[in-house]
Amino acid sequence: MTDTTDVTTHHAPRRLTVLPGRQLHTRPREWVRAACGAALGLFFSVWLCQLVFGPAVAVLLIGPLGASAILLFAVPSGALAQPWSIFGSYLISALVATLVAQLGGHSIEMAAVAVALSLLVMFALRCLHPPGGAVALCVVLAGPALQALGEKAVLPVMLNAVTLLATALLYNNLTGVRYPKRPQPQVDLHHTSDRTPEMRVGFTDADLDAALNDFGGFVDLTREDLTQLIDKVEASALRRSMGAIHVRDIMSRDLRCATPETRVREALDLLHTHRLRVLPVLDAEQALVGIVSLTDLANFVGRSGSFRLLRRGGGEKSPLSEVMTSPVIAVVPDLHITQLVPMLSSQGLHCLPVVEQGRLVGMVTQTDLIAALQRSMLMTIRAGAD
Repeated sequence: MTDTTDVTTHHAPRRLTVLPGRQLHTRPREWVRAACGAALGLFFSVWLCQLVFGPAVAVLLIGPLGASAILLFAVPSGALAQPWSIFGSYLISALVATLVAQLGGHSIEMAAVAVALSLLVMFALRCLHPPGGAVALCVVLAGPALQALGEKAVLPVMLNAVTLLATALLYNNLTGVRYPKRPQPQVDLHHTSDRTPEMRVGFTDADLDAALNDFGGFVDLTREDLTQLIDKVEASALRRSMGAIHVRDIMSRDLRCATPETRVREALDLLHTHRLRVLPVLDAEQALVGIVSLTDLANFVGRSGSFRLLRRGGGEKSPLSEVMTSPVIAVVPDLHITQLVPMLSSQGLHCLPVVEQGRLVGMVTQTDLIAALQRSMLMTIRAGAD
């Protein structure tokens, strides 16, 4: 089975110029997904709170839940919508508001004090969540049903938070949205202390922190999301500056291939004769089923004992089906070459098969990519000189 890497450009809906405000870069399908999730989360939270503490208490706390539901389902990748943000903010606000109400009473003045104190603690504990302020208001200005609970008013608040959070965890992941937002693991292929090639020539975490400190205000994006956004902007600018250069324009087409039944000795001879590093492996229908490299063969021979053992016939009967890597990471001919950079620089790949409709049509290597990037730079320099 071939794992084909492709990129599909999603065009945002045409903006209605008569509407005020900034354009939302989301699709109607995402709107429906978020709306259904918010409705389910709100329903389950209110239903369970009503079941445990009664309808009067559930109604008093429904306002903050509605606001939290919008954040958790409409912008689940935002810093304000992460699990610690909702859990911590609800707990802090409920505790602070309960204490303020017991010391100063249930008044508008005390409600404002509770919101301010809750906000300060949320900042300090890094769990900022705007509906937490509404929780503080609800607890201080509570009706008789909630006031009757006294210091136990924190219990229905936390029941709502846990239920809504559990619904978001289940619903978002089932509908294809990764939640909570976790940083992508950094794979150290070479087991060294060096950073990846992209990080050596790009911005660092220290640069990002310095920019955020200079910005001053709160940015509702996790560091990982902000990094990905900047990377995508840079990639888009690079594609624009390089023009329409795609994989099909730089790939090799006259390929040497093997089959799963090809012997290891035959594969080694083929690689040596044509000075190749990899061989694509095709089945009887010419579909790409695997790939084998000099490293794969060297590892296999190492397990067999030595190259001398192979020359004596020890590995000649072994087919490539026992050695090849499968499934294969492949690309399509229409992929822009800028998208090859992370794949051929930091993912440990030296070449990529190019497939079209399940058939192998070419091979693109690091050398091909370097040549294309050099050519683009020369053209840019010449255009600037003119």
